[in-house]
Amino acid sequence: MIEVRDVHKRYLTDHGPGPWVLRGVDLTLPAGANVGLIGRNGAGKSTLLRLIGGIDQPTRGSVRRHCRVSWPMGFGGGLQGSLTGRQNARFLCRLHGQAQDMAGRMERIQSFADIGAYFDAPVKTYSSGMRSRLQFALSLAFDFDVYISDEVTSTGDAAFQAKARRAFADLVGRAALIMTSHSAGSLKEFCTAGIWLHEGRAHWFDRIDDALAAYQESLPA
Repeated sequence: MIEVRDVHKRYLTDHGPGPWVLRGVDLTLPAGANVGLIGRNGAGKSTLLRLIGGIDQPTRGSVRRHCRVSWPMGFGGGLQGSLTGRQNARFLCRLHGQAQDMAGRMERIQSFADIGAYFDAPVKTYSSGMRSRLQFALSLAFDFDVYISDEVTSTGDAAFQAKARRAFADLVGRAALIMTSHSAGSLKEFCTAGIWLHEGRAHWFDRIDDALAAYQESLPA
């Protein structure tokens, strides 16, 4: 279970505090729920995912995780640019206490990322797509109760997108998923419940179809 309590979020700009991205978001995400985040561009979907994943902090309010939550799949941060993909992967394996299974996990990470010789090149030489592929592979290499995905199904070429979809399908039944996607089909395929973000506030729906309908009705005619 994940509790989001009265969360407000805004960012500092060169001119001082920016506008509120999230305003009083209050949610309880039940254990095992596959949830889709829906909203216009700039509605705060990625911001809320970063807060849930613990890589950002709310301006006000709190996020409490009563389970193991991944960082957002495809998130380009968290990698040391001067280290190679392999060295970053080794560091994370040690950090997560998986040094005893290093060889097997390294093989899975390298195979899934599928970035060829760049796996042994410094991450600072990667394109944004390559960084996303490596981060996605790293996320899947560890066992979490909840996996977070920010538009991963649209990352990379068609072959990688198909691989990502198969990975999501494999997660069903053994872990929960919280995801954003511009594809209604992807949300319906992997999610049962939905959160519609609108004007900084979050609206929970037990059915993803109802969340999508609320979003569609909010769009200008």
